[in-house]
Amino acid sequence: MTEKSSHTDTFILDNLPHSNLWPEMNYSVLPELARYPARMNVASELLDKAILRGWGNLPAVRYNDMVWSYSDLLAESNRISNVLVSDYDLVPGERVILRSGNHPMLIAAWYATLKAGGIAISSMPVLRERELTYMINKAKVQLAISDFSLERDLELANDNCPSLRNIIYFGGGETPLESQVKTQSSKFNNVDTAADDPAIIGFTSGSTGKPKGTIHFHRDILAASDTFIGHVVKINSKDIVCGSPQIAFLYGLCAFIPDTMRFGASSVLVERATPEVLLQTIEKHKATVCFSTPSGYKLMLDHLDKYDLTSLRICVAGGEPLASAVYREWKTRTGVQIINGLGISELLHIFISSGVDEIKPGTIGKAVPGFKVRVVDEHFKDTEPGEIGQMIVKGPNGCRYLDDQERQKNYIKDGWNISGDLCIRDEEGYFIYEARTDDMILTGGYNVSGLEVEAVLLEHNLVREVAVIGSPDAKRGQIVKAFIELKDKRKASDILAVELQNFVKEQISAFKYPRAIEFVDELPHTATGKIQRGLLRKLEAERADQDAV
Repeated sequence: MTEKSSHTDTFILDNLPHSNLWPEMNYSVLPELARYPARMNVASELLDKAILRGWGNLPAVRYNDMVWSYSDLLAESNRISNVLVSDYDLVPGERVILRSGNHPMLIAAWYATLKAGGIAISSMPVLRERELTYMINKAKVQLAISDFSLERDLELANDNCPSLRNIIYFGGGETPLESQVKTQSSKFNNVDTAADDPAIIGFTSGSTGKPKGTIHFHRDILAASDTFIGHVVKINSKDIVCGSPQIAFLYGLCAFIPDTMRFGASSVLVERATPEVLLQTIEKHKATVCFSTPSGYKLMLDHLDKYDLTSLRICVAGGEPLASAVYREWKTRTGVQIINGLGISELLHIFISSGVDEIKPGTIGKAVPGFKVRVVDEHFKDTEPGEIGQMIVKGPNGCRYLDDQERQKNYIKDGWNISGDLCIRDEEGYFIYEARTDDMILTGGYNVSGLEVEAVLLEHNLVREVAVIGSPDAKRGQIVKAFIELKDKRKASDILAVELQNFVKEQISAFKYPRAIEFVDELPHTATGKIQRGLLRKLEAERADQDAV
C-alpha cells in the first residue's frame, strides 16, 4: 500500500497476500483512472458527490412503488452509518456481512458500511447455517445486517461464530434498523480511507472447493465501472437499470450500485427476478438497461410477446457465454442488442466485451479499455489466432485472496491473472470462450468444447435450453452428453434424439456430436441463472460408479 491505511482493525490488511504475489495493476492506462486520488472513499465518490453533481433529486432506487432519490439514499445511509458507529462501535477495517434479497435497505447498508470505513460482505439469501458460518469465521466478521425474514440460519450460525458480536435486522424484530435510524442524524463524516484500503470481500461460488474470499479496494469499485460501463455500456443519468442478478453476487452488486450510480442513473430492485417478473419490471418501470445472464435472456424469449419492451435500449449478459442463436432471436424480436461480457470474481467485474457498434455474435468481445488479455499455451507463449489456449489478464483490478497464499501463488504468474478459462483469439482480436480449463471434454483423444455443441443445439427449433458435459465412458474416457430441455416436453423421443445428433453432425465435426442425449423437464440453475453443469457432471460420475458395482 502506498498510502497510510485508515483501518484500525487490520485483520484483512494482515491477511492480504504478500505484495510480491499481487498481479500487476496499472492505473495509468486510462486518463480517468490516472486521476484517482491516493485517498478515496468509494461511497463518497458514488453517493455524496452525486449531490454535488446536481443529481440529488434524481431517482436512485426504485422498489415496488417506492422511489428513493439520491438525497434520500444519502440521508438513510448516513443514519445507518451513525447507528453502526455510535450504537455498535464499528471501527474502520471491521467487517459487516449483509444478508438480504435485492432491497433498498441493502444498498443503504452497503453504503453505510463503507462510509464508516468498514468492509462490506454481501451474502445470498439462500445461504444456510453452515455456509454462513464459514464466511463469517473466514473473514472474522463483527456485525451482520439482515432482512428479518432470513434470521433462522443467521441465528444458528451465530452460535459458532465467536467474532460476530451483533446482528441488526430490518423489516422486523424487536428493534428493527428502521426504528434505530429515526433518532440519528442524516449527516455523517465519511472515514478518509486510502484508495487501496479494502472495501468489499466477494466470496466465490466455491465450484472448486470452499468459497474463496476475493478482496477489492475502494478504487477497484470505481475502476470496474469506469472501464466497462464508461467505455462499453455507456449508462447515463436518464437510464433506468433493471436485471436479474442478486446484489449478493459481484455482478449484481456492480450492476445496481456503481455501474448505475456512478453515472446518475436509477436501479430497479426486484427480490426474485424470474423471467416473467423481469419482463413485467421492464414494462412497468420503462427500464432502458437490463442486466441478466444468457440463460435468463433465453428463458425470457418464451414470454416476450406478452410485454412492452420498447423502453429498452441495451441489454447486458454476463456469467456465461451468449449463444449466437439467443443473441439473434432477441435482437430480431426486440430490436435490442445484447452486450456479452466475461468477468471473474477475482477481477470484480467484466473485462472482455464489445459495445453495440462492435458486437460480433458468437464471441465474448475484445479486451475492455484498461485491460490487456492474452491467450497462451502451456509455455506461456501467445497462441496463434484460432488456437485454443488459456486466457490471462491484467488491468487496474486484480486477484487478492483472503488468507490463502498458496492459491494466490497459483493464480498469479509474471503479473498476470490466470483465469482458468480456455479461449480462442481470432484475427480481429475477438475472444471466443471455449470452457473452463477443467471443463473441456476429452473424448477418444479429442478435445471438445461443450459450449460449442450447446450453441449448435440451441439453433434447433425444438430446443429450449441445453447443457453439454463429459460423461465417464470406459472406452473413450468420456463421451459428449447433452441434457436437453425441450420447448414442448411431449416431443421427447429416441427418434428426436437421433435427429438432434444428426443436426450437430451437419454443423460441426462429427467427433463432437453428443453420443448420449437425456431429455429433462428442467436444467439445474444457480441463483443467478447460470446452468449448473457441475451438478450434471457429478450426477454422471455417480451413475458411472453405480454401474461399476
